[in-house]
Amino acid sequence: MARVYNFSAGPSMLPEPVLRKAAQEMLDYNGSGQSVMEMSHRSAVYEKIIKDAEALLREAMRVPDNYKVLFLQGGASMQFAMVPMNLMGQKKKVDIVNTGVWSKKAITEAKRFGTVRVVATSEDKNFSYIPTLEKSMFDPEAAYVHITTNNTIFGTRYRSIPDTGALPLVADMSSNILSEEYDISKFGLIYAGAQKNLGPAGLTVVIIREDLAGKPIDNTPTMLNYSTHIENDSMFNTPPCYSIYILKLVLEWLKEQGGVASMQKINERKAAILYEFLDNSRMFKATVEPQYRSLMNVPFVAASDELNKEFIKKADSAGFVNLKGHRLVGGMRASIYNAMPEEGVKALVEFMKKFEMEHV
Repeated sequence: MARVYNFSAGPSMLPEPVLRKAAQEMLDYNGSGQSVMEMSHRSAVYEKIIKDAEALLREAMRVPDNYKVLFLQGGASMQFAMVPMNLMGQKKKVDIVNTGVWSKKAITEAKRFGTVRVVATSEDKNFSYIPTLEKSMFDPEAAYVHITTNNTIFGTRYRSIPDTGALPLVADMSSNILSEEYDISKFGLIYAGAQKNLGPAGLTVVIIREDLAGKPIDNTPTMLNYSTHIENDSMFNTPPCYSIYILKLVLEWLKEQGGVASMQKINERKAAILYEFLDNSRMFKATVEPQYRSLMNVPFVAASDELNKEFIKKADSAGFVNLKGHRLVGGMRASIYNAMPEEGVKALVEFMKKFEMEHV
């Protein structure tokens, strides 16, 4: 069967060259006579893999030297608890901006450890925009400020990073990491589940400024203490070895594409193709206000629920899979992460044009 265009929000498609390289090395990685999936994480061969992965990530994101890169498990959902456990300290209060499902989950977990103040929210319009933020809005006594840079379900993204002054800015970057350039020095901590732009599910990347580690709240479990993983180079216990290996391959592929700056231009071009069609369509429409639209996740709806269902069914049969939207938005959602080629977006638009002609 031919490869389909996979528009899943995650786990998402991986670059085809990465999959081919992994397949080629499945039984024998680099002359070791074994698969990465079965080798010891304490071996010299694997030590080079994980160190190369970190070096490539640091290069791609221009991570400053005073930040640590950690390869953890538990997904972004684990970070909803780890962040307040490690950063809330004696202040016991944080500021969070509520822009959707994932920030709500971060709020729920943070409330277990202290007081949460929702600085701003876009819930009044079903999270279809990013609220305006000003430095004066943040509590100077808060331990940190938390944002979600891209909202997978609702299809919104921050076009600029809020100025939080001396307060550490924490960002859930799960669905747009590596898709556009960021100044890492503006953040105290970044975390991201791998299954969108980094690699397969099972790996979580955390980038933390050194001075923020080492001050967890009392009774923080050893495994949930960032210092534990910093001191052990992400190998306190067995790490998600194969997922880190795939991350290395993805980062090598990204470098071959010209790095994050080049990928951002490609992503902007892909998104523009799809949004331009939606804005001029007689049947389909985007659900997000133009100035807040995500480059990664594009939710849209047809004229009726019946047409939504018919479109999803026919698209699936034509090789455009996982287009069904989240129940909170309805309709469709095309996730066009780094690995989605431009021709995939163009092919989807052509299919949508044909469907529209047949129904309008």
